[in-house]
Amino acid sequence: MAKILITVGLILVLLGIIWQFAPGLLNWFGRLPGDIRINTPHSKVFIPVTSMLVVSVVISLILWFFRR
Repeated sequence: MAKILITVGLILVLLGIIWQFAPGLLNWFGRLPGDIRINTPHSKVFIPVTSMLVVSVVISLILWFFRR
């Protein structure tokens, strides 16, 4: 469990550094085909289906790698 928490922490730190110094590298996230955006004059709805699938696959691969 400790390895997983350390790994998740390091990944979050790396993402934070990337976001701080190179914000253009993560512009694709939330704008993938399959992410649902509904904009009306009175409301906005955003459902990041594809983005969350990408996040799920990446996390699953990381966990699989550390379990071996």
